[in-house]
Amino acid sequence: MHAIRASARYSRAIHATAELLGKLRIDAMFVGNVARSAWMDAEMDSGAVDVLALMNAQQRNQLAMMASHRGFRVEREELEQAEELDLVPLNFIDPDGDLRVHVLLASNALYGRMVAAAEPATIDERDVRIPRAEDLALMLLMAEDDEAVQHLTSLPEFDLAAFRERLTSIGLGGEVAGA
Repeated sequence: MHAIRASARYSRAIHATAELLGKLRIDAMFVGNVARSAWMDAEMDSGAVDVLALMNAQQRNQLAMMASHRGFRVEREELEQAEELDLVPLNFIDPDGDLRVHVLLASNALYGRMVAAAEPATIDERDVRIPRAEDLALMLLMAEDDEAVQHLTSLPEFDLAAFRERLTSIGLGGEVAGA
């Protein structure tokens, strides 16, 4: 199982986010720097806490409401502006400085499959989920983080054939010559 390492402030934000999503029974996985921490054995101490979640519009509204009562600040204007982006922007309130938490709605089949295939990871004693190496590599490829993609594709457990197949299925078959 993968271990997520994070500074104390980020650890508190990850725990609070996992608890919030768990209370609402929302199927989700941590992506971005949280997943990078697990796959690359690095401590997370910068950026936003990013989550990809399977939820409907009603759950989106419940998430925002519950978050405001569980240690998060929710800005109504930000929430309205982000609705078209299928994003729920939150601010985790922490004594050492607030942190951004982005909950992205898994609004297409590709994201839905990624969440369904997520792998277990832990932070402290809490179980959470992160994307498979191949799915994280795809996300990082879109973010043009070539160094991270190269690291992931070099892992012994990385399924290069599945990665190539996924790239081809979304029209990016020629995107990574070495992959």
